[in-house]
Order: sequence, then structure tokens, then C-alpha cells
Amino acid sequence: MIALLLIPLALPWILPPLARRTADRVRPRIALWAITVAAATLAVGVVACLGALLLPLALAVPQLAPITEVVQPLRAGPQLLVLGVSTLAAGLLAVTCGTVVRRTASEARRLRAVHGVVAGLPHAGGLCVLDDPRPDAYALPGSLRGPGRIVVTTGMLRVLDRYERHALLAHERAHLADRHHLFLATAKLAGWCHPALATVFPQVSFAAERAADEAAARVAGDRRVTARAVGRAAMATTRSREQTGRPLLAAGAATGPVPARVKALLAQAPARRVVPALLAMVLLCAAAGTSSLAGADLLHRGVEVAQGEQPSG
Repeated sequence: MIALLLIPLALPWILPPLARRTADRVRPRIALWAITVAAATLAVGVVACLGALLLPLALAVPQLAPITEVVQPLRAGPQLLVLGVSTLAAGLLAVTCGTVVRRTASEARRLRAVHGVVAGLPHAGGLCVLDDPRPDAYALPGSLRGPGRIVVTTGMLRVLDRYERHALLAHERAHLADRHHLFLATAKLAGWCHPALATVFPQVSFAAERAADEAAARVAGDRRVTARAVGRAAMATTRSREQTGRPLLAAGAATGPVPARVKALLAQAPARRVVPALLAMVLLCAAAGTSSLAGADLLHRGVEVAQGEQPSG
């Protein structure tokens, strides 16, 4: 029973190498969906299993026994081992919940701050130009305080020619149109639930940037111009040492491994491909779900026995 609930806590360590292979070899949009869904699925399994593992410790509290009608100890394995694992799960669940609440609040504050800056700026078609010599450009997701905006600084506009600016803005519009901030938010949330899933976020970010690159190349009609725009924007941003305070969910054209993105843009448009890594991610999620459900079912039967009932099914 306990072993089945521990398996989903170890399976996320398999995802990072699969995610890297998928991001490199699968069409960007497919890779973005696959990696994000896999990370979210495994994160849900982690939290669910930690919650289930907390149950033996909770039922061992004398004050809770009458409430739950427990008439005998819950038999989930050796008592000391079960209580030790349950105590550890309680600590991990508390840390996870605290991390999610704290970091979500921090990111919400950063989004509100940036929305407050652009709220009073004139915009044309959702484009806001910040009078700032530091080169930067990003897609600011919408919030209760305002819709999504494309934010670009005057410093960035000076760096690029008109064709490159057209490609850059097409890239940022693709981020907003395809709601890439939701994928980034999901990946970040999954990473706060398990350390292995935190290492998957760069792959989600890379897939989102590659998807936006391909959309920009289609709009610009020239893959080389798009590649040049991405490269020059990244070089200009790197030279700017000061931080612009951009929210984590605001995707920008200069994000991620730029040389790999430029190389991909200089090659032919990617074909729709399915690689073994993609299938392995499906099997990984299926294994995590099966193990979680089986462990939860056995735990439920154990609780029924502890309550003096005949186990159902």
C-alpha cells in the first residue's frame, strides 16, 4: 500500500530527460502541450499521494479516532515505518503548499506592478511602447486590471530594423494568441510541487519560444529575418545588465537557448513527428496514475477495516 503511494513521488525524475528529447525533436506546439500536460499530471499525482500518505498519521491522533469511527489501528504496513513516512509526507505537503502560496502571491504582485506601469500608456492594437533605453520586449498576460499587452521598449526598437521589428512583434502576438503564459504558469506550479519537475520548466519555456518563432516566421514570410530578429534581440538584452522586472509568465523573444532557436529557424520548418520519448511520457503518466489509484484504493480498504467494516468491492 505505502509502496504504491511512494512510486508516483519517484517517477517525476524520469520526466526531465524525456522532456529535453521531446523539445528537441518534436514539433514545438506538440512538444509544448505534451511536456506541460505530463508535468501537470505528475504534479497532481505527487500532491495526491502526499495527501494520502498523511492519512495514517491523522488517524493515529487520538482526538480524530472517534470522529472517523476508527476502532482499530490502520494496517498499512509496519507501524513505525508507516508513521515515519506519514510524518515526512506531512512535512513535504506543508512545504509544498507554503511554496505555492508564497510564490504565487509574489508573481501576482509582479504582474500587478507591470500592469500598473502600462495601464496609463497609449496603445495601438495592444502594443505598448515603454520609454526605456534598456532593450526588452515581452507579451504581458492579461489580468483583472487589464487585457494582455505586447510591451516593447524604445531601446529594443532602436536595435532592430523594420523587418526585424515586424518579426519580433509577430513573435509576441503569437505568445498572447496561443496563451503561452498558461503553459508557463502550469509548468511553474508543477515545479513548486516537486524538484524534478522544476527542471522541466526550461523545456516548456523553450517549446513556447520555438512555437512563437515558427508563428513569427510564417507571418514575416522569411525565416532568416525572424532568426536575425531573435538573435539581435537576445544580444541586445544580454548587453543590458540591469533587470527590467519582467514577470516570469511574460514570455519574451530573447528567452531561452537562443542559438538553438536561431539554428532551428535557419533550417526547414519542423514536420509533425512522434518520437519514442513522447510515447514514454504517456506511459510515465499512466504508471503514475495507476500507482496512485491503486494505492489510494488499498488505503481506502484499510480505513474501512479499521472502522470495523467489511471492505467494499
